[in-house]
Amino acid sequence: MTEAKNISQTPAGLTALVKTLALAEGFHAVGVARAEPLREERERLEEWLRRGLHAGMRWMERDTAQRTDPRLVFAGARSVVVCALNYFTPHEHSADPATGKISRYAWGDDYHDVVGGKLKSLLARIKERVPAAEGKACVDIQPMMDKAWAVRAGLGWIGKHTNLITRERGSWVFVGELLVNLELDYDAEPTEDHCGTCTLCLEACPTQAIAAPYVVDSNRCISHATIELRDEELPPEVADRLEGWLYGCDICQEVCPWNRFERPTDERRFEPRAGNVSPALAGILELTPDAYAARFRRSAVKRAKLAGLQRNARALRGRGGRGGS
Repeated sequence: MTEAKNISQTPAGLTALVKTLALAEGFHAVGVARAEPLREERERLEEWLRRGLHAGMRWMERDTAQRTDPRLVFAGARSVVVCALNYFTPHEHSADPATGKISRYAWGDDYHDVVGGKLKSLLARIKERVPAAEGKACVDIQPMMDKAWAVRAGLGWIGKHTNLITRERGSWVFVGELLVNLELDYDAEPTEDHCGTCTLCLEACPTQAIAAPYVVDSNRCISHATIELRDEELPPEVADRLEGWLYGCDICQEVCPWNRFERPTDERRFEPRAGNVSPALAGILELTPDAYAARFRRSAVKRAKLAGLQRNARALRGRGGRGGS
């Protein structure tokens, strides 16, 4: 027993333990990277910000050093354990123009709760085996470049649509990190970019929001406009080309050839809630604040706020639902 315990305290032994526990927690892939500054990624982020491609997401301008250095998020960080969770469920949007389409990631329970809960449970499991272990769970709302860390940890590559693509499951995955004070064995090489000459995502985007391969202009992005934008009206260049999207947009992922490897998730909390795939526009417009809060409790859809969701519904109805030029 003592020998086994000693083996587990080596970087190789600790890494094997952490990965085994992560998979037991229900994650579908896990990789490890050294906790160090993301220098090239910071340069690209700052150039993207300088060009104003983040639109109204002003919080992204705050402290890019912290956003690209995990040690400024958790001072004791020595390793970044990156976990991916498949969220694909085999359901389809309705073709009825009286309904609106919700992005697949928001059909079920809020991924912040699901992924965050699994990461916190993983940390507790690690501490049971390694009492000196300390860490911090990060899921999207912490200032971490989730996709960049997934690449560093060997889970996949950033596609031309700027989403993470994995060879095993395509891009229908959530990513979260566990920053830990443990010295681990790091996954040696980032995954090679396998997009090749494909430009399907650029060609399919109805607003040309993918301004160039690997560069998204949020000012033109349907997903940004229908979720993050707080203006009373959608920009005309977006409103005229919604193609039925009420909340978010999956077009660039739907056309990606790598998503032929999609497979249904075994995480039941990502199964669609009633009415969350293609809600009736009339029903959205009739929601009161209390009804909205009850319907979308612990759902990612609440990010858009009631005013934003109803603004989107009005835009769809005013342009004949699924139409758009």
